[in-house]
Amino acid sequence: MKGWGLLALLLGALLGTAWARRSQDLHCGACRALVDELEWEIAQVDPKKTIQMGSFRINPDGSQSVVEVPYARSEAHLTELLEEVCDRMKEYGEQIDPSTHRKNYVRVVGRNGESSELDLQGIRIDSDISGTLKFACESIVEEYEDELIEFFSREADNVKDKLCSKRTDLCDHALHISHDEL
Repeated sequence: MKGWGLLALLLGALLGTAWARRSQDLHCGACRALVDELEWEIAQVDPKKTIQMGSFRINPDGSQSVVEVPYARSEAHLTELLEEVCDRMKEYGEQIDPSTHRKNYVRVVGRNGESSELDLQGIRIDSDISGTLKFACESIVEEYEDELIEFFSREADNVKDKLCSKRTDLCDHALHISHDEL
């Protein structure tokens, strides 16, 4: 009987590790897809478009403290994007990296709504995957909304690594490398 208890404990530990890895793959993939979608949406905005920010109250000297800032990276625009960005997770499929056996999430629908020109062989596309990815995305937006707005309010290089790996710890370094090699 002692052997069965040890076997059950070992099996439980292995299953727990596999579940944790699957969960990390999912949240890392959702974070990386979220960053891709936000970067693309920001790039679509006319750089000349601005929004007025500040107080609309009139100061004693008759002036106003209003500043025009670029709309694309304004808090108002970013908040609007965060409300709808996770709906785009339905445009992603799941791919297992053959060397690491880790899950990656790749866009399978082109930005214009047509099927992507990617080789879709080996990519699983179904409503369970997109629903799970959308839920993970929504969880990330809810938990890290301030960090997302902070990162995207100014231009930065390597946002995926800085946000998904270093700031939120959603991706481990080994998974980050396998995504960038795709």
